[in-house]
Amino acid sequence: MTAEVQDSGKVALITGASRGIGYGVAEALVARGDRVCITGRGEDALKEAVEKLGADRVIAVAGKAHDEAHQAAAVERVMEVFGRVDFLINNAGTNPVYSPMAELDLNVARKVYETNVISALGFAQQTWKAWQKENGGAIVNIASVAGLAPSPFIGSYGMSKAAMINLTLQLAHEFAPGVRVNAIAPAVVKTKFAQALYEGREEEAAAGYPLARLGVPEDIGGAAAFLTSDQSDWITGQTLVVDGGIFLNAGVH
Repeated sequence: MTAEVQDSGKVALITGASRGIGYGVAEALVARGDRVCITGRGEDALKEAVEKLGADRVIAVAGKAHDEAHQAAAVERVMEVFGRVDFLINNAGTNPVYSPMAELDLNVARKVYETNVISALGFAQQTWKAWQKENGGAIVNIASVAGLAPSPFIGSYGMSKAAMINLTLQLAHEFAPGVRVNAIAPAVVKTKFAQALYEGREEEAAAGYPLARLGVPEDIGGAAAFLTSDQSDWITGQTLVVDGGIFLNAGVH
């Protein structure tokens, strides 16, 4: 399938992309002709993803997102294999705790912030230096609606995603005019990462959404493809909410 797609000449680095939202983004960009490097912690999962996406167009680099050596190695590998890195999609994230803020282990909060925010900044610094500063491109940060409103019991995650949204503003301002930086804020998307939020009660969970379903990775893939396309060439510093309409219920009792 991928062999028939015309090469776009563009290259993307997508973090946390062996499955879920990251994989959905990779799938969308490969389908339009981009070459892609995906990252993640598990080598086996990455290998499987590469095989499904097409080893002729996709490579993988295993490592932990918050590890600076991994960030540098991933970007170095992209440049070595493809010679450019036009797009960065910061999707790697963690949410290891379900706790009220008053009882939150501060070490866990630090881990969440390190993985969800500092790693995104680190990858942005690396792609900026390696290619984007001189050649332009686009960055998309995968945030969350949890960063835009109170998110009971996943407050540390929401706090980190709010920081990621602000990071988007800072980078959009600094990296202009050559590099556009935007964020996507999904509501609940059907992935292993979000499974605890809907497993065994999907119909009930989806009932609150005006569009009557939960999100799927392809929904976010389409949004990311748009924000890294020429069609979004005059958009930067924005957070695109992709939520099935759930925010329409805000304030409705």
